[in-house]
Amino acid sequence: MKVHTPHNLDICASVLTIGALDGVHRGHQALLSKAKIRAEELDVPFVVYTFDPPPKVFFRNCLLLTTLEEKLERLENMGADHVIVGSFNELFAKQDIPVFIKELKEICPIEIWEGPNFLFGKNRKGTIQTLSQHFNVKIQPPVICEKGEVISSSRIRQLYKEKNSTQANHLLGWKNSLIEI
Repeated sequence: MKVHTPHNLDICASVLTIGALDGVHRGHQALLSKAKIRAEELDVPFVVYTFDPPPKVFFRNCLLLTTLEEKLERLENMGADHVIVGSFNELFAKQDIPVFIKELKEICPIEIWEGPNFLFGKNRKGTIQTLSQHFNVKIQPPVICEKGEVISSSRIRQLYKEKNSTQANHLLGWKNSLIEI
């Protein structure tokens, strides 16, 4: 797996997924697995575009579930061929949707795989519908845990806050060594 900064990946086709992917939890794993399978079927590289720090950590100072190094290791284990790491900062947060769309076009995605609630761009105004106007977007339904809740980084953070590391680690799909309770 190769790690890139934005605008430094020169490929002519890809299957892409974009997201903070903090925790690389079971929901992320389902999305990444589907995208990887499609990349193999289409015989193109599987590219992940992620952020450091994750936007929620930047804006709300939320608990970080994975370090960048740990996230990259998990993405490599999930079969990513290339990972683009965007530095999420004040400038990136103010980026208009057309600017980010133009950047994504440089990656030449044949398909972009996302969850149904994917938002992007300045003030999170970009939606799946916005993305679909420019790309062939595929939606991975949310993964629901045994208790009937959607697996999400926010839910996992809440479980850690409640000191329920057993359930949090179950939703992650791995034991988190970053957070000690």
